[in-house]
Amino acid sequence: MEKLNCFIIDEMYPNIGELLIDAGVTPDYQPDINRESVIKKIGAYEGLVVRSKTIVDRELLLAASKLQFIARAGSGLDQIDADECASRGIQIFNAPEANRDAVGEHAVGMLLTLFNKIQIGDRQIRQGIWEREDNRGFEIQGKTIGIIGFGNMGQAFAERLSGFECQILAYDKYRVGFGSILVNEVSLDEVFEKTDILSLHTPLTPETYGMINLAFIEKFSNDITLINTSRGKIVVLRDLIEALNIGKVKSAALDVLENENIDQLSKDEQVYFNDLIKRENVLLSPHVAGWTFESYEKINVILAAKIKKYINSLTN
Repeated sequence: MEKLNCFIIDEMYPNIGELLIDAGVTPDYQPDINRESVIKKIGAYEGLVVRSKTIVDRELLLAASKLQFIARAGSGLDQIDADECASRGIQIFNAPEANRDAVGEHAVGMLLTLFNKIQIGDRQIRQGIWEREDNRGFEIQGKTIGIIGFGNMGQAFAERLSGFECQILAYDKYRVGFGSILVNEVSLDEVFEKTDILSLHTPLTPETYGMINLAFIEKFSNDITLINTSRGKIVVLRDLIEALNIGKVKSAALDVLENENIDQLSKDEQVYFNDLIKRENVLLSPHVAGWTFESYEKINVILAAKIKKYINSLTN
């Protein structure tokens, strides 16, 4: 069987070429290419490796006459038209296994930082302020943590909470039978009833887009801390700000935002963003929860293994 040609259009860890050659494909690494050039050239390739720079929509797929597979260097698939791929018989591979541990650690880190006011205390000390009482923190022990979405990321977060002696509840609309000694599998209503800390680990789909709005937040019996390391568009930012105003959300840790191009915000988005960054009970990071040095390399290994398995299936 002649080797398949694979077009790599985003920056990857340097060993991607050798891994793909071992997987049985011929790599063409062009990480600086723009979308217009991708569309012009994509027709010559059977494989495509992407991160997030280029949206793989119908326009691009129409030009990809020979495409057999798309490998997404990460977990989210919201920038790939899955329906169009399915209609064309194009396989989609992603690598949530690669950054699950990074996301789990980052979410715990953000929670500890918020609860112990570490970001506030650090800033104050740098300004010559030594204030202990106002920086008194809270413990995770004894709290009830609700997880929505119990795939790789939700599981990794729960695993890293195992030593904190807290109760962990998990709800996943599309999974059942995952309850364990560590995690209680519950209904969404039970999440609403018992949660103190809510952590989001769902993909961005038409169903989850804007899911966390004011009406949703007001269903919680307790005032909550919100952690979002999934996708920004799952949380309606203006509604989160209102929930912070009324105290229904006591604090929030956000690794993602509705619009992450913070130099290209609309007028309304700029108002919400300006409000958010003034709040000491809001912690922000620039979509790096899964972006560690280790996960960067692991993504290549996992994607190459999945591509190799696919190539082998074609010859068997």
